[in-house]
Amino acid sequence: MSANVPDCYLKLNNFRNLINSFNILFTSAGRRVALIQSFKKVLSNLGIPGTIVTTDSQKNAPAAFAADVSELVPRITDANYINILLVICEKYQIKLLISQIYPELYLLSIHRQDFEAKGVTLRVCSPETNQICDDQRHTFKFFKEIGVQTPELLDGDKIFADPNACYPFLIKPANGSCSVEVYHLSSIIYQIGNAKELEFFREYIANPIIQEFLIGEEYTLDILVDLQGKVRSVVPRLRIETRAGEIIKGITVKNSALIEAGKKVAESLPGAIGCITV
Repeated sequence: MSANVPDCYLKLNNFRNLINSFNILFTSAGRRVALIQSFKKVLSNLGIPGTIVTTDSQKNAPAAFAADVSELVPRITDANYINILLVICEKYQIKLLISQIYPELYLLSIHRQDFEAKGVTLRVCSPETNQICDDQRHTFKFFKEIGVQTPELLDGDKIFADPNACYPFLIKPANGSCSVEVYHLSSIIYQIGNAKELEFFREYIANPIIQEFLIGEEYTLDILVDLQGKVRSVVPRLRIETRAGEIIKGITVKNSALIEAGKKVAESLPGAIGCITV
């Protein structure tokens, strides 16, 4: 009889039999109301009992009102932040932890064993992958090593000293930070049209990098990687309009070249799991 039943259904039934409750913690939940609602719906549809818990440093975070339980925690820069999360995981018998902000990912990744010791699975990539993704100088090196074309990193001093430099160029921060001021700067990208602008923005932007300026259509690839590091899905979206660095208007396309490129990037990352945006 079981030979006619898809393997995924057999695994789901075994999972239901083995677990009494599958409680999930969303850290830094913020405004992710729709995400919380979707997870609650999936647990219900699958017939899996579970509690959705959220944490945030703001007591009026919208996602907290969509969760079953919410906890107020300090900012991720607090020295006790990880210990507080571990206490919350033990309190609610959390099985899965999902972070909602990128500055938290590396911090969680280096404490993976602490969470696993309490039976918590982190949906977080390895420290190595987080370092590659957090600093665009590391990203540039990674792309070069795996043979993916990427805009060149340029030397600002050489450009500034060259009267025949071919403008425009692109300038932006190499990475973000947890401090509010630098965090807001992390989404700023400027087109530099002349040496005067270059001089100004090199002083204005924290930890800047300069790249060649490329014109063309921009795509976001939504990639799903399983816990074994295998890519399960790549969905390219043409970015038509963005706000604060996030797409608000786009078109989903089926482009085999983009799909293969996204698969190559994600599976080349060391210890990549979960949802990845390229």
